[in-house]
Amino acid sequence: MNSRFRSLALALMLAGGGVWAQAPQSPPATPQDSPVKPVEPESSLPKQELTGQVLYQFLLAEIAAQRGQFPLAAGAYLDLANTTRDPRIAKRAAEIAFHARQYGPALEAARLWQSLEPDAVQARQLISTLLLASGRVEELADSLSRDLAASGPQVGEALIRLIRAFSRYPDKAAVQRLFDRITEPYLTLPEAHLVRAQAAIGVRDMDRARSEIDETLRLKPSWELAALVKADLIPRGAAQLDYLAGFLAANPDARDVRLGYARSLVAEKRYEASRIEFRHLLASSPDNPDVLYAVGILSLQLNDVAEAEQHLKKFVAIGRGELDGARFYLGQIADQAGRADEALGWYDKVAAGEHVQPARIRAAQVLMRLGRSDEARERISAARQGDPDDIRLLLVEAQLLRDFGRHADAYALLTGELDKQPEQTDLLYETALAAEKLGYYDVLERHLRRLMQLKPDSAQAYNALGYSFADRNQRLDEAAQLIDKALSLGPDDFYILDSKGWLLFRQGKLAEALEMLQKAFAKKPDPEIAAHVGEVLWALGRRDDALKVWREAQKGSPTNDVLATTIKRFVP
Repeated sequence: MNSRFRSLALALMLAGGGVWAQAPQSPPATPQDSPVKPVEPESSLPKQELTGQVLYQFLLAEIAAQRGQFPLAAGAYLDLANTTRDPRIAKRAAEIAFHARQYGPALEAARLWQSLEPDAVQARQLISTLLLASGRVEELADSLSRDLAASGPQVGEALIRLIRAFSRYPDKAAVQRLFDRITEPYLTLPEAHLVRAQAAIGVRDMDRARSEIDETLRLKPSWELAALVKADLIPRGAAQLDYLAGFLAANPDARDVRLGYARSLVAEKRYEASRIEFRHLLASSPDNPDVLYAVGILSLQLNDVAEAEQHLKKFVAIGRGELDGARFYLGQIADQAGRADEALGWYDKVAAGEHVQPARIRAAQVLMRLGRSDEARERISAARQGDPDDIRLLLVEAQLLRDFGRHADAYALLTGELDKQPEQTDLLYETALAAEKLGYYDVLERHLRRLMQLKPDSAQAYNALGYSFADRNQRLDEAAQLIDKALSLGPDDFYILDSKGWLLFRQGKLAEALEMLQKAFAKKPDPEIAAHVGEVLWALGRRDDALKVWREAQKGSPTNDVLATTIKRFVP
């Protein structure tokens, strides 16, 4: 898989977050965290003379609410609601009392509100919430049972709406008792068993949930929502995928299940199989932006750049969804294809979110490759001005300069910032590396020693100084101590393994050096590690093997200075 796109799998809990396509959920009608909102005038306000007493009660209630004296505010509003018979004042009284956890007055106000505004769904929901919060499950069950009985043929849909309304209520055991009670007359309906299953999930009674969802599917075998709930009760992996595949075999038009199946395949890193499912969805909805984005990202993951570009461009043209992410990936595609101006165009269109900084950095890299280094630095500098505390952008600018051989400029940039932040550990490390490129080995050592004091667990600091000694074939005993310390802190770090192998080579331990360097190279086929592997092979007399390693590495990194210099020393 192309390294440019290796991280794209992380984007693939695709355009909707989770694995499952769940129905939208709404909380029960509850007041906002702060109930202090002015009452908005309406033309339907009951005609009421604004007497001094009414004005006094209103001001008393508002001032009390503003000061956080919610019990006083609720009582004043409830008195005012009873006097004025205004449904909005009754609503406000109910909300403030609920906020103050005065469930009795809140229930009285909510019932007054409902009597004044019989069609107010929020009033009915708030009454249900208050009854449940007060532990009056039986009373609530009686009320909801009457509503369900009046629903007629829509009773199943009403049950689904109710379980959604109570999905965020914290007392899950009370919710389960409630739904066990109100579904009793409707056990021939699949919806009754579905809501019982969901209530059981709320209390983590998975055996009960599985039993109820199996009964749901017995009554309605092709119901996609029930199938998704059942799949969620199966541990992720092969068993879950087998169930979803079997459901789709019996119900090939089950779009929501197919979407869930495709996302599950992504979670299991089965990208080609997932792309097949998303393509199936795309065939029936060719302009669906979520599916277009998914197929595009999966195609990148599979290094099918042509298909990725096609779908991502169409996705951007539609103009809905994660546009900045798509623009960033299109920039990468154009950049990799050598279409520099097009890449810059896409990167410049990334406007917000997590891709903004990477887009700016990549645009600067493109400009550096085009020889427009001043413009590249201007872009990074502008980004730094927008976020002056983000040290990463300065480090990126320095890295760009080093990548293109401008080591003195990189050193000057880093040193200037280090003077302002002398104990910033990232700056110490990067300035030390920049100093080494210029042969300022005393500066290198001073900064790395200071970094070890500030950050004793910095494996990179010990490794950098130890490698510098080994590379210059100096102070090898001290280099060994430093590199061994780094290995103890990062035993699987391929750069530290490379340093250890290079130290062994300097010590004349060629067989041990080759073993260590090959271990590092297996973890990371880095061109500088390849240079070291080849040099040890050459020293062992295995020149053909050395040339093979160097040539393979050069194909992927034709401009790497260390590799090119090493080859030139042995193969003029």
